[in-house]
Amino acid sequence: MADFPYTDRYLVNRALPEHGRPRAEILAELAEMAQREDAAWETGKCSGTMYCGDHDHYDFLNDAFGLFSHVNTLQRDLCPSATKFEGEILAMALDLFHADAVTDGDPVGLLTTGGTGSILHAMLAYREYGAQHRGITRPNVVKPESAHPAFSKACHLLGIELRIAPINFETMQVDVEAVERLMDEHTVCLIGSASNYGWGTIDPISELGQLAIKFGCGLHVDGCLGGFILPFGEELGYDIAPFDFRVEGVTSISADTHKYGYALKGTSTLLFRDRAYRNAQYFFQPDWSGGKYHSPGIEGSRSGGMLAATWAAMVSLGRQGYLGYAKAIFETADAMKQAVASHEELRILGNPTFLFSFTSDVFDIYHVNDFLRKRGWRFNGQQYPNAIHMAVTRPQTQPGVAEAFASDLAEAVRYGIEHAGEKATSSAIYGGIDGGPNDEAAEFINAIMGSMLDTQMSLPPQLEA
Repeated sequence: MADFPYTDRYLVNRALPEHGRPRAEILAELAEMAQREDAAWETGKCSGTMYCGDHDHYDFLNDAFGLFSHVNTLQRDLCPSATKFEGEILAMALDLFHADAVTDGDPVGLLTTGGTGSILHAMLAYREYGAQHRGITRPNVVKPESAHPAFSKACHLLGIELRIAPINFETMQVDVEAVERLMDEHTVCLIGSASNYGWGTIDPISELGQLAIKFGCGLHVDGCLGGFILPFGEELGYDIAPFDFRVEGVTSISADTHKYGYALKGTSTLLFRDRAYRNAQYFFQPDWSGGKYHSPGIEGSRSGGMLAATWAAMVSLGRQGYLGYAKAIFETADAMKQAVASHEELRILGNPTFLFSFTSDVFDIYHVNDFLRKRGWRFNGQQYPNAIHMAVTRPQTQPGVAEAFASDLAEAVRYGIEHAGEKATSSAIYGGIDGGPNDEAAEFINAIMGSMLDTQMSLPPQLEA
């Protein structure tokens, strides 16, 4: 594992410093770190992660955030602006996902701190709704194997049985017949992805919707990744089947404003076909000595700055702004996919859109990843089958990036052929960190988590504060 970062450059604080440091000195140190780290993605060679990449936009959002950063959104009597921001963010998202098509419910939403937060709240809503309206005490949820692990985490935390449906490896979509075989009278929710993280493919949402109607359960569409770009791709004429509230049976959608919504990290929308689902997951404790307590979500205090910055991002871009960015992203993704398709040794998985994954039947695809890393590229690795993917974002749309990818990929393929049969260095762990084989995975991942949370205890004394 790597040493604790920056020990060679900055003092390490093991306790509060006895005397505070000058603000200018602190800001200079932070600016230096930020500049060094931004350089890693500004080239356009990093998959996903930085969805906007426009420093002017970030500066604008930071200004909006700063005006309300100190505000607690729980205190609406002191900050009624939070109600305006939150309500309008949700209204804009509901409009984007065609809530106007709903005739069998009253569409509403909830803002959360990210994709995992939206998924956790959705699973909580279905558990509680199933108990309140269907008398289900032993709920289960059926998800595609390709759906995000946040569903597994949510079910683990909430005591919901998780049933995992296999993938059709011809289409890289969930096997709908297998989903039906896993369902029963205790199923509270089905999951479909639009699109999934691994391969960028969209599950057959309309077919899942019919299953949800047949069994009388919910259908949650995970649009955390694709939610704020796929609607614009459809408008641009790309082959994107409806996945939103136009589809019968879809009862909730998660979509991250902090991805292709171009807001700051820490916000996501969770939208419901009917308010009965959202209301089911509210928490009340009216008999507490501190006063009658109620909470719309799992989080308590939230910064008003996040609401202000998210609202500012959406209203500053507008539909035409989002559409223009989507056009550039889809066109760049097409160019990069064409570069992959030009090599007979490589194979694109499924029918992806803005995010594409590819593998090789000739050599270990991680050899390609190893080579591309030397050229500054940061792809994400998948497994079962081994593959690497690129989530195209605005930084990739810079002039020359797609051309550089095509050139570097050609050399990487030659490298892969030359090293076929040898063990590659890189592998697949979500977030871009390399891992070992499955039997070592738990220990390895625990070490990774520790390295991110713990201060190393063997630092050179002269660097300690």
